[in-house]
Amino acid sequence: MNLEDQDMDDRITAGQDMTNQNVTDQNIAGVDSADHIGRVHSLETFGLVDGPGVRCVVFLQGCAMRCRYCHNPETWKKDAGELWTPQALFEKVYRYRNYWKKNGGITVSGGEPLLQLEFVADFFSLATEKGIHTALDTSGNPFSMDQEYLTRFGRLMDVTDLFLLDIKAMDGQLHHDLTGQDNANILAMARYLSEHGKDLWIRHVLVPGLTDSEVELIALRELTRELSTLRRLEVLPYHTLGRFKWENLGIPYSLDGIPTPTEEEIRRARRLLEL
Repeated sequence: MNLEDQDMDDRITAGQDMTNQNVTDQNIAGVDSADHIGRVHSLETFGLVDGPGVRCVVFLQGCAMRCRYCHNPETWKKDAGELWTPQALFEKVYRYRNYWKKNGGITVSGGEPLLQLEFVADFFSLATEKGIHTALDTSGNPFSMDQEYLTRFGRLMDVTDLFLLDIKAMDGQLHHDLTGQDNANILAMARYLSEHGKDLWIRHVLVPGLTDSEVELIALRELTRELSTLRRLEVLPYHTLGRFKWENLGIPYSLDGIPTPTEEEIRRARRLLEL
């Protein structure tokens, strides 16, 4: 972590509502050395955009990326959030199953859920046993082609029905400028999921003047043509609804003055992506 990121994390800690870090006995009841404990930021019990149907969305804590338009910067800090066992968390979200009916399910998002890979795999295993559709919303940043990692990742793939992968940018330098991280492993993850038959949605945030160039959008289109299991490609218009969180945390917002895309800019992006 560089000094700038450390400074950001210090300010996030100072600005957090510390009541969210309380640990209840119920959350970790019956824990033993074999359990993977997860750090959970929050729940959304009636999500409509993070997978098919109505979803219960679990937002996990922790992310190494520093996306300049992130609308949940309070989830960056890795050692915050509430502690849960997979069993206790599943028992909580399973209460909302009547909302899901036959076409909904559970989505785990973040933060970055792959930072808590084993916890998510345990949690999704419980959902799979009940026949519940599972989806993982990820930036792909922790993904690695290292064999030890792929073994762990394979267990998660087995219990994940759908991957929602955020492609911030295709160009490596642009991606680094936007997030502070490389993207070669993220693009590798997209291809790996397709090669292993996993259903995939790709999302791309359209930021005027940054991620909306013809070169970027055509490169993304060409990537999607390689992915035989791609089920949806979404263009998400940039917005500033989370900016107040940056201000509350004392973090400078570097996209000040960047407008939200117009309807024509969105239509242009969709044409280039052949949507």
